[in-house]
Amino acid sequence: MMRIDAHHHVWTLARADYGWLTPERGPIYRDFGLSDLMPHLAAAEIDGTILVQAAPTEAETAFMLDVAKGSDLVRGVVGWIDFDADDAATRIDAIAGRELLVGLRPMVQDIADDDWLLRPELAAPLEAMAQYGLVFDALVLPRHLPRLVQVVDRHPDLQFVLDHFGKPNLATGDIAAWKDDIASLAARANVVCKLSGLATEAAPNWQVADLREAVDHALASFGPQRMLWGSDWPVVNLAGGYARWFAAAESLLADLSSEARAAIFGGNAARVYLSSRGRRTSRK
Repeated sequence: MMRIDAHHHVWTLARADYGWLTPERGPIYRDFGLSDLMPHLAAAEIDGTILVQAAPTEAETAFMLDVAKGSDLVRGVVGWIDFDADDAATRIDAIAGRELLVGLRPMVQDIADDDWLLRPELAAPLEAMAQYGLVFDALVLPRHLPRLVQVVDRHPDLQFVLDHFGKPNLATGDIAAWKDDIASLAARANVVCKLSGLATEAAPNWQVADLREAVDHALASFGPQRMLWGSDWPVVNLAGGYARWFAAAESLLADLSSEARAAIFGGNAARVYLSSRGRRTSRK
């Protein structure tokens, strides 16, 4: 079964649309391309990747699609469109046919309005995504999870992927409300979760044990057939790096069957992201 890193980025600082990426980010404040990633993929025996947006611009989506088109490694791209635009659904019509585009991701965690997900204006673009078989990657914080449940219920034909487990507050260990919301979200069949980004939510010098409660709860809620592994590279360089996070994930999943581990480390990503390309239809 193909091994897939279901969540990584590339960026070029000169493009100047990564508002969150400042010199204070230290080790990740530089250009990162696929050539920087390839040694990590080789060491982890990763066959392909899903490249995910890191800037809220349509120009970055075009940039990522060009990067992907020039590589055999990138199997799919999760891009961005302006969901706030009056013609958001039309913008999706225009981009949905691009080769390798598999999903879209608004950066909900950075939007000031906590109720942004509940705006009625989102209905049309989300319906367009569902009709094209595009995946909605949910980059949210714990406080957004109850809103996300409502959106998921409104769009049962749209596939949702919860990035980074919804960013539980592992540094403080205050995850009781998060656990309740994860269980509620997992009760919806059109949601899967991404085992990614946990290292940067944990305290500095985290250990595998610091991540286990959240991972065990997500596994119990979603099951191994609805979990995808991703590196969140190069952001993961802020919290130990690719190899350390990959080893931690292997340790956290060690008690699962080989079939379940293979699903999390690739099979589920292929089903959720890549098979959707073959189901696309034109909108009327």
